Amino acid sequence: MAARLLRSMALRASMALLQCSRSHKSARPLLALIPPSTLGTCRSKKTWPKTFPEEELRKRLTPMQYHVTQQKGTESAFTGKYTDNKEEGTYHCAVCGAPLFTSDKKFDSGSGWPSFFDLINKDSITLTDDFSYGMHRVETTCSQCGAHQGHLFDDGPRPTKKRYCINSASLNFQAKNSASEEVEASGGAGQSPPSSKNEEL
Repeated sequence: MAARLLRSMALRASMALLQCSRSHKSARPLLALIPPSTLGTCRSKKTWPKTFPEEELRKRLTPMQYHVTQQKGTESAFTGKYTDNKEEGTYHCAVCGAPLFTSDKKFDSGSGWPSFFDLINKDSITLTDDFSYGMHRVETTCSQCGAHQGHLFDDGPRPTKKRYCINSASLNFQAKNSASEEVEASGGAGQSPPSSKNEEL
């Protein structure tokens, strides 16, 4: 009986994942048939405006930056370098350098991760349903390169009531009074800017 049930669940999971890779709308009826923890992130195949070879990313990013941005990892709470950052400036994607958040939209959520109640512009972040760990969340990724940033929650302050819960490892910070006009999208100082190719991550 148990073996038959497991086979049935595996078949349903395969069908749902196939549909999920095609489109979100057609996947929703099937997603209800199986445990959410088996699904992970439901994302349509997408080509990002900026893409980078894996070899370059592994060399340019720190191990934590690579784990978070490329493998959808999460840094431990209260360990990120920007959690308590109070400086004025702009937060950029650590992978491609795209501007994502400004310091005037940052707030102390008490969560242990940098939190923002709004974006630098509405197209800077792409939202995707995430069904990992047996729950439904909304994943946030950089709209330029697809780097995982964190998740979006509906418990933020007014006026948006949104909380973009972001990993420090996904960000680079440019202080307002910084002499440099460009943020170097790299894990370490003194490295050359990233090269972009028109290919899928």
